[in-house]
Amino acid sequence: MSFLCQGLALKDMEAHDEEERHCGKWRFACGLYSYNLRDVFTWRLLKTILMGQVLSLLICGTAVSCQYLADAKVETPMLQSFFNYVLLLLVYTTILGTRKGDRNILQILKTKWWKYLVMGLADVEANYAVVKAYQFTTLTSIQLLDCFVIPVLMVLAWFFLKTRYRLVHFVAVAVCLLGVGAMVGADILAGRDQGSTSDVVLGDGLVLLSAVFYAVSNVCQEYTVKNLSQIEFLGMMGLFGTLISGIQLAVLETRAVAAIKWDFHISMLFAVYALCMYALYSFMPVVVKMTSATAVNLSLLTADLFSLFCGIFLFHCTFSPLYIMSFVIITVGFVMFNAVPTYSALPESGSSGDEPAEVFADLTAESSSDQLLSAVQRRSEN
Repeated sequence: MSFLCQGLALKDMEAHDEEERHCGKWRFACGLYSYNLRDVFTWRLLKTILMGQVLSLLICGTAVSCQYLADAKVETPMLQSFFNYVLLLLVYTTILGTRKGDRNILQILKTKWWKYLVMGLADVEANYAVVKAYQFTTLTSIQLLDCFVIPVLMVLAWFFLKTRYRLVHFVAVAVCLLGVGAMVGADILAGRDQGSTSDVVLGDGLVLLSAVFYAVSNVCQEYTVKNLSQIEFLGMMGLFGTLISGIQLAVLETRAVAAIKWDFHISMLFAVYALCMYALYSFMPVVVKMTSATAVNLSLLTADLFSLFCGIFLFHCTFSPLYIMSFVIITVGFVMFNAVPTYSALPESGSSGDEPAEVFADLTAESSSDQLLSAVQRRSEN
């Protein structure tokens, strides 16, 4: 009788272990496994959050300088971008020119010139389209529709980078977009629905177009910095960005540039904008390499909030507690997205450049998955 009881107890334990194993696999597939705070708030995650907010502050610097330029009746978005691309050209393209062998700029252009031409064109037109949209639609529409870059980026990363997301990542994106909704609601309540309504359909279309272009540029950036070289990305962006924006500047903004009344104040505003953009372009590949282009764009959602906080002191905008709530919600969504690693469907490969290849979006899928699943099972046994 005792032998029979022991056999039944053993079967129950095996069934329980099997159930725990299947449950652990399901939780892992969805990204919903339990974490201690020590597992979530690692130094890597905190560093990612801080670096993402530095990027947001740089975008805030460009927004504030743009506002002052607009107040001075200076509307030359292509000229502003041109200065940034020239800085990238002078620094990073020059470095590529001094390299030898396959990493030299001439060798890169022989094999991949058209790819970097597409990347540069997408980036230049994205910057131009979103600034141009302010002439036709409202700030609220731009803030909402600009978020379209995130789902487009996730789709492009899924097909071209083979990035695979878990359920928690989609929930995290939804949380971040909820924070944007709170920010837009605060704008409406505060009467900050600035901008034009001369052609809302055209303006909204320009915002959506810029989101698609930004997504293309960001996917190219993530692939390049994780598989090739950050210097190569920035050097090619400087080269093709300067060429494309220079041509577009000559065609579209010759009269507007000639009408600028240059003085120390205007020159400093152009300098601040160009330096902030240069720092943003130089620093962003570092963060993308640590995380992913999608994660970086989620962190950049707080840039509008930093601009709002600056506007309260510089432009006497009305403060709303919803702004703080929006910042907290977006930060929570960003933490959720980065606490669980994405993975790639591609096999691991070697690097062709001077930096190690990082095909996976955050961690290698196989090893990180096994480690986390083992940790879940150990907690279940304890």
